[in-house]
Amino acid sequence: MNLITPDTGLLFWMVLIFGIVFFILAKWGFPAITGMVDKRNEHISESLRLADEAQARMSRLAEEQEKLIAETRQEQGRILKEAAQARAEILAQAKEDAKAQTAEMVSKAREQIENERETALRDIRRQVALLSVDVAEKVLRSKLDSSVEQQKLIDRYVDESRSSS
Repeated sequence: MNLITPDTGLLFWMVLIFGIVFFILAKWGFPAITGMVDKRNEHISESLRLADEAQARMSRLAEEQEKLIAETRQEQGRILKEAAQARAEILAQAKEDAKAQTAEMVSKAREQIENERETALRDIRRQVALLSVDVAEKVLRSKLDSSVEQQKLIDRYVDESRSSS
């Protein structure tokens, strides 16, 4: 038997077996294979459609994200501006409060100084009065050492008191 040049009997049986195998494959094999290929094709098509939808959603989300970022930046700018204004108002209020407290402290200090000055003047007047009395007493004692001088002074005070009444 020669495989390169087969006889007619071998050729007949080969064609017959090939026909039977082909019939079985055509009846049950090819439809299963084509069905699986069709399912795979549908699955790939569905996956591509879902990927396109996902990409469209991602692009919409990216746009929304850009909008949110822009809004956030605007809101951040507004908040920073409000914070700067609040800071300026707080500083202005603090300066006003400091000026008011300073004015009040100065006023109290002046009042205290005036009170201390009045107290000092009263003390000086009292001390001057005491010194004057001491000096007058010493002067009178030195002048009134003799009883004649004392009698003259008494007479003069009595005369003055009579003339004024």
